[in-house]
Amino acid sequence: MNRSRKPFEAERRRAPPRMGRLACLPVFLPLEGRSVLVADGSDAAAWKAELLAACGAEVHVFAETCDAAMATLIAEGAAAGSLVHHAKTWSPDSLAGMALAIADAEDEVDARRFADAARVAGVPCNVIDRPEFCQFQFGSIVNRSPLVIGISTNGAAPILGQAIRQRIETLLLPSLADWARLATRLRGRVMATLAPGAGRRAFWEGFVRRAFAGPLDTVAEAGISSLLARIAAAPDVTRGKVTLVGAGPGDAGHLTMNAIRALQGAEVVLYDAGVSAEVLELARREAKRMLVGAVTGSCAADSDGTRLAAALAGQGRQVVRLMPGDPRMAGGGNLAEALRALGIAVEVVAGIRETSEVTGRDAGEIRTETAHLAAGYPV
Repeated sequence: MNRSRKPFEAERRRAPPRMGRLACLPVFLPLEGRSVLVADGSDAAAWKAELLAACGAEVHVFAETCDAAMATLIAEGAAAGSLVHHAKTWSPDSLAGMALAIADAEDEVDARRFADAARVAGVPCNVIDRPEFCQFQFGSIVNRSPLVIGISTNGAAPILGQAIRQRIETLLLPSLADWARLATRLRGRVMATLAPGAGRRAFWEGFVRRAFAGPLDTVAEAGISSLLARIAAAPDVTRGKVTLVGAGPGDAGHLTMNAIRALQGAEVVLYDAGVSAEVLELARREAKRMLVGAVTGSCAADSDGTRLAAALAGQGRQVVRLMPGDPRMAGGGNLAEALRALGIAVEVVAGIRETSEVTGRDAGEIRTETAHLAAGYPV
């Protein structure tokens, strides 16, 4: 006989999945007004120098002679920042005050000497094409500044990283840069106008939908202002909701887009023991995950999970009740009725694609589409 456990008891017995192992930490480092060192005047060093200058850095190039690309860059300048040419080779003293140090070394001896000197000076360094002497790596970049996406394979497969970048470039409209700048300008106003919670989240969700719909123009910007005013004036915008989502047989690649959207928008995810870690991983990072069903199908109308879902939604939370299989066949109907009887708004989302939707489609394509949506890319 299936039985449910109280949520706090379940959490002690099975902790929800968290972040998996990372090969490296993706850190975005502001360089505006900071000094960085580039050793050598090669074409490869020129690309790194231009990248660093584009971040607003003051790039000090130490090279007795410069190849054509570096000479042109120094003469014409970059999109931002500045470049200073020192017509000599670098020395350990050159590293003083530098935020980063990059070198294009001729051989292993030069590479080791540069890396050792940077380590002594406490300056993170990168030696081009010599990962064994690098303290950090340059990934592939999708530039929609202030929106910047970095892609890293930790030096293992740069060609794969470039291919992924090209795929993302086709998915993200260039106009997202304008929307990102608008979001920066609006942030303070939104925080002053809307309290933390459902209202603020509703605004940003509406903002994102418009950002992916098309370019930013005066009409679109006026629409954003109207959206903010409507949400600020709507007393019921902070009402919570429970979305019943089916997790299917466990393969996240079979989830519907609506199911993934619900997981990405949830503040709390209440799940059964039969739900796979792969599916739970698609919920947004900030969402609290709570195990409320010991085994599949344990979602009776009077269960602890039902009462907890109702209580959380009553506080204005967006709750996803995630259960194995299809919610229409796993007690979801009874659960929805019980929640509605308590005055809670309920939505039922079929978690898995119908057979007709999947037929003829490659499973890898489905998983890719799922991953894109989970990462915030349009599909």
